[in-house]
Amino acid sequence: MRFYEYEAKELFKRHGMPLGKGTVIAKTNAAADARAAFAKLGGIPVVLKSQVLSGGRMKAGAVKFADTADEAADAAEAIVPVEVNGQICKSILVEEKSPIAQEYFVAITWDGRAKRPVCVFSDMGGIDIEEVAETHPEHVSKTHFSSILPLTPRIAKEAVGATGVTGSDLNKLAPIVFNLMKIFLKYDLTLAEINPLAKLEDGRFIVLDGHIDMEAEARGEHKAFLDELGIDDDETRLARPPTPFELAGAKVNAADHRGVAGNVVEFDGNLGLVIGAGGGSLTLFDAVRNHGGKPANYCEIGGNPSMSKTKELTKLILSKPGVEKIAVMMNVVSNTRVDIVARGVIKGCLEAGKDPAETIAIFRIPGAWEEEGFKILEKYGVDYCDRSVSMYDAAGRAVAKLKG
Repeated sequence: MRFYEYEAKELFKRHGMPLGKGTVIAKTNAAADARAAFAKLGGIPVVLKSQVLSGGRMKAGAVKFADTADEAADAAEAIVPVEVNGQICKSILVEEKSPIAQEYFVAITWDGRAKRPVCVFSDMGGIDIEEVAETHPEHVSKTHFSSILPLTPRIAKEAVGATGVTGSDLNKLAPIVFNLMKIFLKYDLTLAEINPLAKLEDGRFIVLDGHIDMEAEARGEHKAFLDELGIDDDETRLARPPTPFELAGAKVNAADHRGVAGNVVEFDGNLGLVIGAGGGSLTLFDAVRNHGGKPANYCEIGGNPSMSKTKELTKLILSKPGVEKIAVMMNVVSNTRVDIVARGVIKGCLEAGKDPAETIAIFRIPGAWEEEGFKILEKYGVDYCDRSVSMYDAAGRAVAKLKG
């Protein structure tokens, strides 16, 4: 789940990060509120930034500068209708404009190959880090650290110093980077980024922009903090606002504590997917696309969900306009009963007014109670396969039925 910039900065503020003065205004009375914000900040030049869950605000015209109250009002009114990658403005962050001497970049994320967090630092901030890494690799450092062993300031100092930063700047930057590492670990984040981290003309360092992504499964652990920020439980907080379909999927999953049957993401396709959780679901989604199929959704099912939960997920996917068939696929499972999933998807088809034999393109879930599950599928004429058929080939069979 993704945080808005003002929320990320609230998190930074709680942990002593250096920030400029700022305030958030609503978009409903943007001009008047921008004037008030300008006065509140002392009548100094300001920057106004649209709050959306996407990058590219500057290029889209959703970031503007103002030297007077009138300019601030005009800028706020101009920002409100601007769409950034299909997203509309939620609110506007008004901050003091800072005299910048140099910009830096720092991000903490998870390195899947190394299976450890990694700190990416550059003394060339403010632009795409991919561009810097390609054209000026000597200005980018990558420093791995443990998520288990104690974290020490030395690691942050190494990350900064690896790009050639020395002296007073090194001593001022390292604590900020170290703090960001601690925040990343404490809040179960998948991304903690500051870009730019600016050195001002007077020698101070402040966070000008920040991006935070939290692991969705960690929401329960940090519910109190999320409540303080006003983030509702039904906000999926992807890189765009959730669709009604996705919100309905979250409700299906939340209605029963047993197993997982949700994490629904909507796509514009004709093959509905009821697929295995985690890496299995990602593999199957990609397999469908590689075979030329058009997924109507991504979702996750597993952990031994109840029959009713599986049924409701199936009904939801079948209710999506354009869905012609569904594919029910997972890797080999040990804690999910094949017979329960079979009952759930069949009952979902029947309650949706669909013939299971015509609607379920393929059922491929080998594992616990599979013989009982296969008997149920045979009763309703559903095409199924066991573990001798790979997930990739099962996805191909489902796509072939749609094309046929």
